[in-house]
Amino acid sequence: MFMEMDEIDIDIPENTNIILGYSHFIKTVEDLNEIIKTTVPQSSYAIVFSEASGERLIRYEGNDEFLINLGIENIRKISAGHTFLIYLKNAYPINVLNAIKLCQEVGTIYAATANPLKVIIARTDNGNAVLGVSDGYSPLGVEDEAAKKKRHKLLRDIGYKS
Repeated sequence: MFMEMDEIDIDIPENTNIILGYSHFIKTVEDLNEIIKTTVPQSSYAIVFSEASGERLIRYEGNDEFLINLGIENIRKISAGHTFLIYLKNAYPINVLNAIKLCQEVGTIYAATANPLKVIIARTDNGNAVLGVSDGYSPLGVEDEAAKKKRHKLLRDIGYKS
């Protein structure tokens, strides 16, 4: 038996968010494409998916060649079957996350972020497995009243609260 742990840095361009998840079927790429296209049609995006059986190809859809190529490069680094990676510009994960979670093939969402992201993987004889993620950085303290007011203002300024 062979197993080794590793951490993979995921490249996330400025003003771009990603969603990393697990799904079980080749149909995932087309279903996620429909979700994004119909939920946030103004977005630039890429969806990449690693097949775990059959031809074991990296499947992809999207409307932005740069993000598609970046997605393929990063899903290759992860190299875990049944894993998908979505890159989003001009949209946020909050806009599509519930619809993605309701997609019948999706089993897990590991991360939805624009923060620096490391994917923790186990390398096994069969291939790689995603164990978890390190999303952003550790907290430095607890918000005070000024920070709380700043948070409340930000959410209202960007239209997520009234």
